[in-house]
Amino acid sequence: MMVKNKKLREMTKTEKAIHKYKKMRKNRKAKFMGTMINPSRFHISQLKFLLILLPFLIVTILPLIYIVSHAFKPLDELYAYPPKIFASRITLDNFQNLFLTASQTGVPFVRYLFNSVLSSTLVIFLSILIGSLAAFSFSFLKYRVKKTLFALNQLAIMIVPVAIAVPRFIVMNSIGVTNTLLAHVVPLLAMPVGVFLMKQFMDQVPRELYEASIIDGANKWQIYLKVVMPLVKPALATVAILAFQNSWNNGETSDLYVTNEALKTLPYYFSTLTMGTSSIAAQGMSAAASLIMFLPNILLFIILQNSVMNTMAYSGIK
Repeated sequence: MMVKNKKLREMTKTEKAIHKYKKMRKNRKAKFMGTMINPSRFHISQLKFLLILLPFLIVTILPLIYIVSHAFKPLDELYAYPPKIFASRITLDNFQNLFLTASQTGVPFVRYLFNSVLSSTLVIFLSILIGSLAAFSFSFLKYRVKKTLFALNQLAIMIVPVAIAVPRFIVMNSIGVTNTLLAHVVPLLAMPVGVFLMKQFMDQVPRELYEASIIDGANKWQIYLKVVMPLVKPALATVAILAFQNSWNNGETSDLYVTNEALKTLPYYFSTLTMGTSSIAAQGMSAAASLIMFLPNILLFIILQNSVMNTMAYSGIK
């Protein structure tokens, strides 16, 4: 006990404030609605919730199982009636046909995959960087038009992307990023929802922590990078999921801003599978393509689901 008290005395004001904030958040998490919103291990008290959620889980997971099974079905089972959830004979022909069709276009399948992975990675990194900087300014800094800018960010959430397609194309063309790999990145960097989530999460950080960091001699960049960012990791993970889904499933940028086939992405290629092939053969390839597009989304969500739960729990609580 004496060693623990000695360590607390040796901490700087910033470290003490961080320690106090983490302890407060841990206690609030344990008391939220009488149980932990995101428990670390099973407890008998959770059994009643599991029994209620079990029917919903079955209804939700059946389509996911069907997507996986559908991709490995032979052509005769794809058109079977009534349709079966599980394949009686597993085959990889659908994936083989998918890769062969891509090679016939003059651009290998790996090229489409590389473009999607690279653009998605850039979108995730830059969306988190830009969004977190904006959220930090809204939450901690003081300037005249802060409330107006945040209100505009909230207003942007309600705007349908198709409504600004023409002005966005004009902007993209004027800055010279059309028909480049950046055409898949720049239009997706603005994430008003991500800024809102991170700003709400940063609002939970005590102002005393910010003031203690200034007293310890830290500048605003150091406070953002070394103090605030480690405390809002759940919000960053949630924004990463949203940014990845927005980029990985996006085929619009290939249609509107790119004419070079070698610079287009997987969603665009998958949308053209029915061109030049019979509808029967395209059905199998479409099933394989759906699985390829679906798997990264579900895997990323499973890995980061704890952070998503924490973000949604705290983003609306002050």
